[in-house]
Amino acid sequence: MSLSTLKREQVKTRLRDEEYDVVIIGGGITGAGIALDASQRGMKVALVEMQDFAQGTSSRSTKLVHGGLRYLKQFQIGVVAETGRERAIVYENGPHVTTPERMLLPMHKGSSLGKFSTSIGLTLYDFLAGVKKEERKNMLSKKETVEREPLIKRDKLKGGGAYVEYRTDDARLTIEVMKRAEEKGATVINHTKSIHFTYDSNEKVNGIQAQDMLTGETYDIRAKKVINASGPWVDEVRSGDYARNNKQLRLTKGVHIVIDQSRFPLRQAVYFDTENDGRMIFAIPREGKAYVGTTDTFYDNDKSSPLATPEDRQYLINAINYMFPDVDVSDSDIESSWAGVRPLILEEGKDPSEISRKDEVWEGKSGLLTIAGGKLTGYRHMAKEIVDLLSKRLKQEYKMKFKKCETKHIPISGGDIGGSDNFENFIERKVEDAKAYQIDEKVARHFATKYGSNAEDLFEIAQTAQYQETGLPLDIYTELVYSIQNEMVYKPTDFLIRRTGKLYFKIDDVLNYKDKIVEVMDGLLDYTTAEKDAFKAELDEAIDEAQTGNNQPPVKE
Repeated sequence: MSLSTLKREQVKTRLRDEEYDVVIIGGGITGAGIALDASQRGMKVALVEMQDFAQGTSSRSTKLVHGGLRYLKQFQIGVVAETGRERAIVYENGPHVTTPERMLLPMHKGSSLGKFSTSIGLTLYDFLAGVKKEERKNMLSKKETVEREPLIKRDKLKGGGAYVEYRTDDARLTIEVMKRAEEKGATVINHTKSIHFTYDSNEKVNGIQAQDMLTGETYDIRAKKVINASGPWVDEVRSGDYARNNKQLRLTKGVHIVIDQSRFPLRQAVYFDTENDGRMIFAIPREGKAYVGTTDTFYDNDKSSPLATPEDRQYLINAINYMFPDVDVSDSDIESSWAGVRPLILEEGKDPSEISRKDEVWEGKSGLLTIAGGKLTGYRHMAKEIVDLLSKRLKQEYKMKFKKCETKHIPISGGDIGGSDNFENFIERKVEDAKAYQIDEKVARHFATKYGSNAEDLFEIAQTAQYQETGLPLDIYTELVYSIQNEMVYKPTDFLIRRTGKLYFKIDDVLNYKDKIVEVMDGLLDYTTAEKDAFKAELDEAIDEAQTGNNQPPVKE
């Protein structure tokens, strides 16, 4: 069927009429991974997401599929080993959304990073994470460190370490996993909230009541099992079930800021410790910008729209000016920012940065399955863990048998390009193919790089597009139409934040074309007047939050 917004009513009819083996609550990376794993095994899968796919934590991360080097400091050996292995799988199955990024780890006298301990740590990291030979660490002299990144603070610089992480687009990773799940048979829908559980005569969960957040209508979705994968909302969702357990989430907030490279001409990614609290922070070049993060503070406010406070922004500005003293940036240089909430398992007495990133699965007396914690990188393994349990329960209770997990070797949507080693050749071949469509090379390269093996679909849209009359550039128009037809985009924010990342990394495109984008979407989706006004206001609010954060004065106790 494809994740087409134009087929939304057909999807709702199917959800109403059929019985599923499992319904998943939550359309972030964890829910998407579970949907793919379960449908690949032959289960009949439904998934609902109350906002847009990836709108919670899964579009607000540091945008790295990384092995968790900093967890070595906390002796979380298992977390490092598992995420390191998973990192390679994520890259292999989706090289169009994941890119190797050479990382620099500067060492200064008096910092927490000593030359010997850093060398040992990186060597252990390479071993635990199963790093490819060509990507293993190498230690650098002071001169070599400065050559790699001339902006680095030279005072008391001893040298550096170089190793590889993987940069990703977290929201696009989520949507590509979701698209592959749909291709495997999953029925998924966004902007649809689970508002109640339903139960059988034995008080076992047998489905949910769902509400379409766009129309207000409600309907039941019947399923043998329900999985709660709602991230920061896990406790809220569980509170609707009569069964209780003693596990709880502890939410922490992470903020990132974006600065144009004309003000912060960062040459390469740097992972550095801050001056006062010794926390580790990333500074990463991307699309002509440099983004820096993250903060790590406990969070108890609105989960759907966490904001970057003036204190958060200043913390990161101070960190930049400490490690890159010649840059001298200020708050006015911040073009955009985002804040995300991490759903961690509560550990009393620990600081936010010390709480384990390990995931946990809970099974309620009602049969409700819940998964929480974990990291973006480990989404596939988390999904395997809970779907193994789901498979076991369906076998015990319904005598159903399913295949084993095969997601280790299943490319996500757009990933059918013959493996990561073939990606560059694939791009060149697609750029050549685009000539037949008379598409500009730069646009073709963008489509092939970002959409992988789905690029052909964008070429066809671009060829037939009457985009000139819309006032939009060809690439924006084509991506907009594609995202509506294949990625369930309904609101302008769905497109500009989670399908393209423009609000963060190309905010000028958002400011220049937002009204025209709304007009094209209105033409395709036939908004009501109320919807159109609401979506425009929502976009303006998102722009304001990205540009200024929360500039309200703090409330006095």
